[in-house]
Amino acid sequence: MRYFLAILLCVAADQAVKLWVVSRLALYESAPLVPGIVELYYIRNTGGGFSILTDHTWLLTAVTAVLMAGIAAVLFKKMFSHPLAMWTLTAILGGGLGNLVDRVRLGYVVDMFNFQFMSYPVFNVADILVVCGTIGFAAYYLLLHDKVQAKKEEPHGTGDSPSGG
Repeated sequence: MRYFLAILLCVAADQAVKLWVVSRLALYESAPLVPGIVELYYIRNTGGGFSILTDHTWLLTAVTAVLMAGIAAVLFKKMFSHPLAMWTLTAILGGGLGNLVDRVRLGYVVDMFNFQFMSYPVFNVADILVVCGTIGFAAYYLLLHDKVQAKKEEPHGTGDSPSGG
């Protein structure tokens, strides 16, 4: 239940920021957020990350829907018992659904965060959730998953006993 609520909060936060930007900035208009570091810059992205598959929103919509359904199934079945795995998958699902809502409703994704000190694609809250969730899940899987699995599979009554036996 808590993961479901967190997913709803992620989608709501993403959609709220997008609505705020769209209601206050004209398309391609910018406004400082943290001067010299990041600005709000309203654009419409018909592609995916780094604008891949631009103008193929239908394909991105289908792929995103399938991936989000898969992640939802993994969460629902609790295929990972460790909280880090569950929370990172929650972030990925919340972000993915946030962008999926845009693609289905608008035919594009609203992006708004633009780094001013480097050349980097404009992104949104959903993108932050997906990237941070993916990095977190990869770290969990590469660094902890085997240890968690080994501990779960450890037979009861073995290991160091107080009697030294």
